[in-house]
Parts: sequence; structure tokens; C-alpha cells
Amino acid sequence: MVEGIVYRYRTGLAWRDLPPVFGPWQTVWTWHRRMAFDGTWDRVAAMITAAADAAGLIDWSLSVDSTIARAHQHATNITRLTGGWIELQESAGRAA
Repeated sequence: MVEGIVYRYRTGLAWRDLPPVFGPWQTVWTWHRRMAFDGTWDRVAAMITAAADAAGLIDWSLSVDSTIARAHQHATNITRLTGGWIELQESAGRAA
């Protein structure tokens, strides 16, 4: 099961596309979900990180990227009130 979970994350494929050698994808997904829910993956990551840090295999330097990714004004899902009846009423009060 663990090999199937690791394979899925390493390759980035969908759970349904997991090769048959790992068994039914639903079983692998269920194991992953259970281990994520009970904190098993967090404990595994903490133990591996601690061991690698103790062996001096981790470089803890930090890199900050200030790249800005701008989206088009219509890329948002927020309702916009432009050109409608409400704006006309608001602008009428300002014009007076």
C-alpha cells in the first residue's frame, strides 16, 4: 500500500490511474486517507526529517520569491456590480 501511495505522489497521476500492480486504487486511497487522518504521515515525515537533519543531510537555507502572478479582472468568481441599475442609482445621488 505504501509503495502505491508513494508512486501516486511521485508521478502525480490520479488515484484511478494507479497501475494494477498496487491493487485496486480504492484500497490504496483508503489506506492513504486513514493514515493521513490519524497522523501517521505527519509522524513519518517528522521522523525522516529528524534523521536527515541529525545526519547533516538537510540544508535549512531559505529562499523567498517575490514573483507576482496577476489574474485577469474577469478571473475572479466575485459578483461584480458594474453597469447595472444599482450603480446608476448611486451615481445619480453623487451627481446632484
